[in-house]
Amino acid sequence: MDAKLLDAAVDVLGEHGWDGLSLERIAERAGVSRVTLWRQAIGREAIVDALLARLTADYQDTLWPILTAPGPGRERLREALLALCAVAERHLQLLLSSDEAFHRAQARARPRPSFIGPLVRLLHDGVADGSLREPEAGYEDQANALFNTVCWSYVHLRGRHRWSAQRTSKLVVGLVLEGVA
Repeated sequence: MDAKLLDAAVDVLGEHGWDGLSLERIAERAGVSRVTLWRQAIGREAIVDALLARLTADYQDTLWPILTAPGPGRERLREALLALCAVAERHLQLLLSSDEAFHRAQARARPRPSFIGPLVRLLHDGVADGSLREPEAGYEDQANALFNTVCWSYVHLRGRHRWSAQRTSKLVVGLVLEGVA
């Protein structure tokens, strides 16, 4: 799907929320006719799916170098959590709108994207090298808690409290790492 169309959808979400995300508004913002979207069989679900795919690709591309880098698991986990903040920053307007549509889009996606898989890997690496303690709740639950705590705290503090990106990522990641180190 055209990046211009996806950017327009994000702008509409920022102004009108999920309830106001209409193909008419998206088409108008993108500078195309609603009929053009209809002819291309582009519907609201397809746009949400494409937005999730773009976010997922950005997340995976950003975390891959961290996953494959040498070094202690704790330091790589710190870098991954900071990278998560950077991805959230690039998609902040979208993430501020709601996460409900993304849960639905993620359930439809094939293959289903994993946002916690990289963090599970880094937790295992950190436990293996002694830089992190073994999670009491299990690796997947710990990774899920890490992801959601960092991502949604970042989004909330940036978007609703208007904290700077640097202040938010430093504080959130610092607090979370103390809990797993």
